[in-house]
Amino acid sequence: MINVDKILDIAMEKGASDVHLICGLKPMLRVVRGLVPIEDFEILDAEDMSELYDYFISGNVEQDSIFKKTKKLDSAAEYKDIRLRVNISLSNDVPVFTLRLIKNQLPTFNKLGVPEVVRQMTKEKQGLILVTGKTNSGKTTTLNALINEINETENKKILTLENPIEYKHVSKKSIIVQKEIGLGRDCLKFSDGVKNALREDCDIIVIGEIRDRETMDAAIETAESGHLVIGTLHTKSCAETIDRIINFYDISDQMSIKFLLSSILKLVTSQRLLPAKDGSLVLIPEVMVVDNVIGGYIRKEKFSTSEMEDAIQSNSEKGNIALINSVANLFVLGKISREQAQMQIEQKNVEILNKTILQMENKQIVV
Repeated sequence: MINVDKILDIAMEKGASDVHLICGLKPMLRVVRGLVPIEDFEILDAEDMSELYDYFISGNVEQDSIFKKTKKLDSAAEYKDIRLRVNISLSNDVPVFTLRLIKNQLPTFNKLGVPEVVRQMTKEKQGLILVTGKTNSGKTTTLNALINEINETENKKILTLENPIEYKHVSKKSIIVQKEIGLGRDCLKFSDGVKNALREDCDIIVIGEIRDRETMDAAIETAESGHLVIGTLHTKSCAETIDRIINFYDISDQMSIKFLLSSILKLVTSQRLLPAKDGSLVLIPEVMVVDNVIGGYIRKEKFSTSEMEDAIQSNSEKGNIALINSVANLFVLGKISREQAQMQIEQKNVEILNKTILQMENKQIVV
């Protein structure tokens, strides 16, 4: 029988972020963005995958029914001092498992590298804050670090909507209610949870993922009604985030949504994770503070991502942090190579990056 505990112990020892269990391969670990096999294990076969399914389902009839009906399942589990986000899917009618390892202790803001302006914006009484980035960019960790910061410093009621719940928070100065989204969970859909939050006397609503117009509508309505809404989107930049939201809507509705966004949106932060020279992962933040200038660009009849990026670059005194500046700063600090820095931006902006690096080196500026 396959020894799951041993796999997880090795994953923890090597500092893996994910474990991949796939028929025809040895158990694979993702360590600092690279995939490495656990050499001590045999190649997994169909019988192993069936045993793994029984291990993670653990006789839960409801989860078994959901998986058989939808061909996928997201759940959470615990092992020693970590939590696991478990995704089960099918490949050639054989279960495939992806396990995300989540440490129960959240890293500090300083260790994460999240800019101070992001933390300060959570003190707003109402509005919309968006944490964005591609898959595996650390959005969930940043989101939960924000929740933890509010919990330790503010007297609020915080409602979180997650799929699945990854970090379990204990109420401190704030009250925290965590709800899981999905079939057989606390709420069927994110939008349902957001709408019901209006009746739950919440100060802050945290949406684990905004993936459709219905959830976006609910988030906007909630922010308009006097709540602070913090959500995540799978986008690669601040400008692309605005473009994605606008395109949730029909062309006839886009101007009105632009005006709404420019009034309720407080901040967008987009982040990436890169392997640093010392073997750790380093965060590359981009931050857009929505003031009158940025709001004006959002309201323009023809929205332009390049114009928005230029606006972020030229308004750093308001707290904006351009991607080029973040990348250049990490290079000057010796955390990433010039090649890594250049790979994070479009080819047309390489010259601007090189000039920014030169200015920082000459003036010894750290942004």
